Amino acid sequence: MKKLMISAVAAATLFAGNVSAQQETINPWKHCGIGAMIFDNNGAAAAISNIIWDLGTTAVSSKISSEDSCNGKRVEAAMFIQDNFNNVIEETSQGSGNHLNAMLDILEVSQDKQSQVITQVRSELSQKSDIQPEQYYNTVIANI
Repeated sequence: MKKLMISAVAAATLFAGNVSAQQETINPWKHCGIGAMIFDNNGAAAAISNIIWDLGTTAVSSKISSEDSCNGKRVEAAMFIQDNFNNVIEETSQGSGNHLNAMLDILEVSQDKQSQVITQVRSELSQKSDIQPEQYYNTVIANI
């Protein structure tokens, strides 16, 4: 177990140099946290590991295990969504709200585009049930 952890830390350190090129494509649930350290080349396995470990909470609420690669506006937005999910989802269904505006501001979505993004996200999510924070995040990112 100790060798596995040391190998994971070494691998994470080795790949930290590619951070700036990857920042805009990071999905915090797949690329951050303990799962990303263990399964650095397999996003699906990392996401499953993070969810099994603690429902993905530490992947988006802590930069301890992936400090160099898990930063930037998208990770900050994912953390905000995870921490304020009930408010964000409720305000999305209403079409406006302070948490929704804060999330879009974190993502630097221009004021003139925010209503379009909200409308598209509402439309896509209205067809789904049992929405989770990662699914919500992915929908928002796809529409900005």
